Amino acid sequence: MQFDIKQMISMVDVIAEEKNLPKETIIEIIEQAIAAAWRREEGDRDMNVRCELDLNTGKAKAFVIREVIEDGVGYNPATEIPQAEAKGKEIGETVEEEHDVEDFGRVASQTAKQVIIQRLRDAERDAMLVAYEDKIGTVITGTVARVEPKVVRIDLGKATGIMPRSEQIFGEHYSVGSRLKVYIKNIDRGERGAALILSRACPEFVEHLFRQEVPEVDNGSVEIRGIAREAGRRTKIAVSATIPGIDPVGTFVGGRGVRVQAVMNEIGDREKIDIINWSDNASEYIREALSPAEIQKVEIDGKKATVYVDKEQQSIAIGRSGQNVRLASELTGYDLAIEVAKAPEKKKRSNVEDSLLSALEESEDIEPDDNESNDGEEE
Repeated sequence: MQFDIKQMISMVDVIAEEKNLPKETIIEIIEQAIAAAWRREEGDRDMNVRCELDLNTGKAKAFVIREVIEDGVGYNPATEIPQAEAKGKEIGETVEEEHDVEDFGRVASQTAKQVIIQRLRDAERDAMLVAYEDKIGTVITGTVARVEPKVVRIDLGKATGIMPRSEQIFGEHYSVGSRLKVYIKNIDRGERGAALILSRACPEFVEHLFRQEVPEVDNGSVEIRGIAREAGRRTKIAVSATIPGIDPVGTFVGGRGVRVQAVMNEIGDREKIDIINWSDNASEYIREALSPAEIQKVEIDGKKATVYVDKEQQSIAIGRSGQNVRLASELTGYDLAIEVAKAPEKKKRSNVEDSLLSALEESEDIEPDDNESNDGEEE
């Protein structure tokens, strides 16, 4: 089946309307397809070829672009041309060689059609993603469209986003058709086209869930000062109040824990959430961050801090596999080291104290005299 250039040009308006894409984009895609087909049939795969369409005549021209190089130097004729043949062009400039484009053979026609199909898909996807650019950094509800070994594809309505394994909550299972909230992280424009990256594992996801549950954040009476998270395991969130008398931790927990429970219902009960008071005093902040461990003393040296705890509190401060101290370090920005506090030494007695104590002990051992007890009695 031949690739009819005139027929394709006549369909530009129809394709643009059907795909909801600008007419200029469709023309550019067709020109790319014709250039690819011409390079396959008439030229060389290394050639840099561009195409121009004349919408009035329905004809196309191909231009082979070559770079001007120094005479006498070995060169690739597909991409380079000696200066002597470049008609006055300087070294480093380019020369375009014009060719009329006729109908293509079967193989080249198939190449053109494949390019058009792929470019239309890419352009359509990119156009859909543009609609979500202003939603980056927000939470949206989608439907699981497909579960693959490395990614989960989420249908968001006008576009499909991908949630890589690194952005999934540890231990969470996804099934096709289920609805769930996702954080729109960014748009990745790679070699294979643009992709909408979604996340449920990032700290920002938990922050947005709390913002939805705690209206006091929007009115400014309480603030989220920091979040550290290991998705599916534990989250630490530091909060503060801007108005005296407000309990920021209680505000985020909510009456009978309804607010924090609403967040846990979304991320799963397996993940524990520690809500702590933020402090501009580094020592106090570190103590809070290591909750629920009880801290004896904190010594700070630059961005490093040594934290002393009783022996029975050491494992609590460190946490399972070092999780508690790791998250506390991330939250506070300090490199934390947990040490066992030494027990206070008993004060050594002086020689005078030892003599007095011995004398006291001896006096307690003296028993009363029998004769003294019978004084005043008649025989």
